[in-house]
Order: sequence, then C-alpha cells, then structure tokens
Amino acid sequence: MNRRVFACHSISEGVAEGDVLISQDQIMFYLIDPDTGVVIEKGHCLEGKSVAGKILVFPGGKGSSVVQADGLYQLAARNNAPLAMIIQNPDTVIVASAIIMEMPMVDGVDDAFYKAIKDGDRVRVDAGKGVIEIISGR
Repeated sequence: MNRRVFACHSISEGVAEGDVLISQDQIMFYLIDPDTGVVIEKGHCLEGKSVAGKILVFPGGKGSSVVQADGLYQLAARNNAPLAMIIQNPDTVIVASAIIMEMPMVDGVDDAFYKAIKDGDRVRVDAGKGVIEIISGR
C-alpha cells in the first residue's frame, strides 16, 4: 500500500503513531474497563476489544459530561487510553478532556480517509501539522 496523507483539523495537538481501531458506534468512555482498556458496553461494536494504545476512529461520544471525562481520565491514568483520537462529531467534554490529558485529537477529515482506512492499519496522526498519514494497510 502506498502511503496516503489526509488533511485534518487539529483539536488537541500532538503526534502519535499506532494501529487503528474503528468504531461505528458512539463511545462512552465510562463503559471501558480502565484496567484493560477493553470496551465493556453490551452490544457495542467494539465490545471485548481494547482501545489501549490504539488510534481510535469514532463518530463521537455519548453520556453525561462527568462519565465521559472521568472515564477517559481513568484510562489515561492507567496507561490504557487511546494514543490519539480521530473523531467525526466532537463535543465540548471530549475536546476539553483530550486537551487536558494532552492526547492528540483531530476532526474534519476528508471522507476519502474513512473509505480508505481499515481496522489494524498503521497511521501517524500529527495534529499540530493537521495531517494523518496511512503508513501501512492490512
């Protein structure tokens, strides 16, 4: 696979490289086990999968502000948070949490990215420069 680069909008600066984990469902970070990073929400498309150390691609968050911020904080405190987040519909709580925790977060990615990306692809997110690079595909 040739490397492909996509422009994005920076929300929380930083650089991260890792394997992609794609969620079609909105995520409630409080329903992710902070000790393992495994999604425990029943019926969620990522149920049983770990977000720890992944580049998380997802539509947005759900749940109250308290459970979202605390859930993401608990993951980060145990080193089980995503390396970076690529979000389609950011909300104030997730944005503020990513900035406070210095976790790279971007949005505004071209639709072509979502058509090209697959679970397990390796990507590099450079939120400061506003680019996502697909390094290798599976």
